[in-house]
Amino acid sequence: MSRLTITLSEARYRALKEASVQRDKTIGQLIDESLDFYGIKSREDARHLVVRARAHSKLTESQAVAVAQENVRAVRRKS
Repeated sequence: MSRLTITLSEARYRALKEASVQRDKTIGQLIDESLDFYGIKSREDARHLVVRARAHSKLTESQAVAVAQENVRAVRRKS
């Protein structure tokens, strides 16, 4: 697993630390869950999503990719 250094305000860091204690999770777990919530996925995870969507529909590969890309754009527009 890769390591990452980020800079947060002291208040934001304290809030993140408190949230991790309240939820009995590590700060890394909270960040990972937040990335999932915002639809940030690895290329491999995105490909798996397309394969699963295609298996459950009658879409061609290019149609399935278009649907997946539009869903990612929609999630990113909300943030």
